[in-house]
Amino acid sequence: MDKADFFRIGSVLKTKGLKGEMNMYVDFEGLDKIKLDTVFIEIAGKLVPYFVSSIKYLQKNAAYLVLEDVDTIEKASALIRKDIFLPNKLKPKKKKQEFTLLDLVGFTAIDENEGELGVITDIHQYPKQLIAAVTYKNCEVLFPLNEEIIKGIDVVSEILTVDLPEGLLEIYLD
Repeated sequence: MDKADFFRIGSVLKTKGLKGEMNMYVDFEGLDKIKLDTVFIEIAGKLVPYFVSSIKYLQKNAAYLVLEDVDTIEKASALIRKDIFLPNKLKPKKKKQEFTLLDLVGFTAIDENEGELGVITDIHQYPKQLIAAVTYKNCEVLFPLNEEIIKGIDVVSEILTVDLPEGLLEIYLD
């Protein structure tokens, strides 16, 4: 299973009770609208499927999660601080007005001078700054996402047009 085919919905915070129930941090808006039969938990870099027995949403960012075959506190403890994923096909489509820069993962970045840079693999969030990551000529290249650099976003074709500062790519390629 390729991790690119999945999206993160949250992580296991802690156990609750003695029968394997877990407290889940939810960082995906609208999760309560998705029917959860199976979730994938990242263990040692691999996504392991688990069947969902029940999920109860407490508030916007929290839920109680019970998985089949996770019926003891010991089994649940092994999943603490693990990320939870769902297949991309379950991801609800966003309306144009709901699109944010965080949704650029998977878009192809094209520089006005250098041409195609590659697919955006990640968006790093820092205070007051978003940084996009692409693999260009077998090197990870990071560049800020701001009004000066972004020249256009084609949501339908999933293309981000940028004008990177002169010399930025050379820093990564040297």
